[in-house]
Amino acid sequence: MMGLLTKLKRIDWSIIIILLLFMCVSTMLVYSAIQSQGPQYAGYEKRNLIIYAVGFVALFAATFVDYRLLIRFAIYLYSIGIGMLAAVLRFGSTYNGAAGWFTLPGGVFNIQPAELMKLLLILMIASYLSRREGEPLRFFKDIVPLGIIVLVPFALVMVQPDLGNAIIYLVIFVGMLWIGNVKYLHALIGVTLAVSCLIGMYFFYQSYHDEIEQFLRDRDKGHWVVRIDTYLNPDQVSADASHQIRNSKIAIGSGGLRGEGYLQGEYVHNGFIPYPYSDSIFIVLSEEFGFFGASMLLLLYFLLIYRMIWCAIQCDRLGGSYLIVGIVSMFVFQIFENIGMFLGIMPLTGITLPFISYGGSSLLINMVCVGLVLSTRIYREKPAMY
Repeated sequence: MMGLLTKLKRIDWSIIIILLLFMCVSTMLVYSAIQSQGPQYAGYEKRNLIIYAVGFVALFAATFVDYRLLIRFAIYLYSIGIGMLAAVLRFGSTYNGAAGWFTLPGGVFNIQPAELMKLLLILMIASYLSRREGEPLRFFKDIVPLGIIVLVPFALVMVQPDLGNAIIYLVIFVGMLWIGNVKYLHALIGVTLAVSCLIGMYFFYQSYHDEIEQFLRDRDKGHWVVRIDTYLNPDQVSADASHQIRNSKIAIGSGGLRGEGYLQGEYVHNGFIPYPYSDSIFIVLSEEFGFFGASMLLLLYFLLIYRMIWCAIQCDRLGGSYLIVGIVSMFVFQIFENIGMFLGIMPLTGITLPFISYGGSSLLINMVCVGLVLSTRIYREKPAMY
């Protein structure tokens, strides 16, 4: 049995330091963001610290769990996740138009199964790919079954509707499929089909815009039309519909190189930016700390991703490497999507900024994911190389 001291020595403490820096940045930004949100948001910065404290406990708990056991029992964990996604449609609470949360008694904490499903999906795909032992993936025997594994949670989350997390499932699938040794021919076919579908959907949406809009509005999904039009047809939407993106760009630009100063963000503190403590927290950073502040945050993300990829390279089991690649794919896309949607280069979704946005389920799941990355270093047979 490996001693506790040996396990502690194998932990990549640089990752822990980066997360502590994220905690400080997140708490500062949350405190600034809630200044214009009303008294009901008072104390969110303290709650953010509490969530982070619980998150570090979850991180170390996951670190000392043998990740190989989770991969071995991934099918059962995946089944539990699918059951939760199905149950939340019937018994879940609705927030921002999506029925995707279980509210615990007293309403103190909400659980979002779609967030947990990201980790469970990564474990499931890693379990499947590891059985191939690095051999090229077969189309009907490997890629198609994996596609079905991803399609089931994708469909359940789209029904909520939660477009952001649903897209993340596809990104995880593509990232892990590529590192899982997909054949170039299959990759080329997949890319061709994806591009063709996107082009076809674009022209179909533009050609039958009014019919699609009426169809979605009849099913209480009119906000989808607004978000799609804001991205595809920004000149045709009303000022009210596009105010978030427009104000976001102005706020980010007004930050300049050094920003307007902490707690001095005009657009944030005058209520022009919705959810500045959550989805829109990058705007708070950009307006108050400018290009330099945003660059420093991106540098921290780069260092985190770099250390995680290094852990994947050192891992002596394919299952662990696949696990890390899935987690890295998830983080990279969430970072790119969250920042990109406020710059107008990505569609507007409800994806949070990892480790920075205020939120319980997303932060806890992200901390557990990092813990499993660290677990691959602890439960390795070969010595680590720094």
